[in-house]
Amino acid sequence: MFRTTFKRGNNPSGEARQPLFTAPQPRNEQTDVPEPPRAPEPEAKREVQQYQRDTHASTGDLNASLGKGSEFEGKLAFEGKVRIDGTFTGEISTNDTLHIGEGAKVSAEISCGTVIVEGDVVGNIKATGAVELHRPAKVRGDITSPSLSIEKGVVFEGRSKMESIESSNVVNLRAASDSD
Repeated sequence: MFRTTFKRGNNPSGEARQPLFTAPQPRNEQTDVPEPPRAPEPEAKREVQQYQRDTHASTGDLNASLGKGSEFEGKLAFEGKVRIDGTFTGEISTNDTLHIGEGAKVSAEISCGTVIVEGDVVGNIKATGAVELHRPAKVRGDITSPSLSIEKGVVFEGRSKMESIESSNVVNLRAASDSD
């Protein structure tokens, strides 16, 4: 929220001065009458709204998160996007997105729609959509996916298998002489 008037310093005589600048008031299009200024929002409400905006902007509608220092063992099944930054051991399954953050240690059989890896993974990954390995990821296990991208600097020890090529974004290129 911003103030609509700016005033110059204190007047020693105690008289009120006219504002140097007054922001134009929003107008109601139907009556062309200036709308009254809004009352300022309570500070706590503004902070909560800012936090909510920051959280959604950085996480992209994140449904759950296993934060740094957290440890979990078992089976994880979910809908929506989940981010792991801690330690996980077990099985993970979903049709949606799993994001394994930098510093995370995951030892699991993973079956997801999309998997984004920046941490350490030991176990096989099977994705119906895509697998993205971003630096400084270390993956030890087999990857099965119609789309696989590996950024320079990633360690990948295992086999990769491309399944469902026809449903992926792979485009067949033909030489000009092939089209004659």
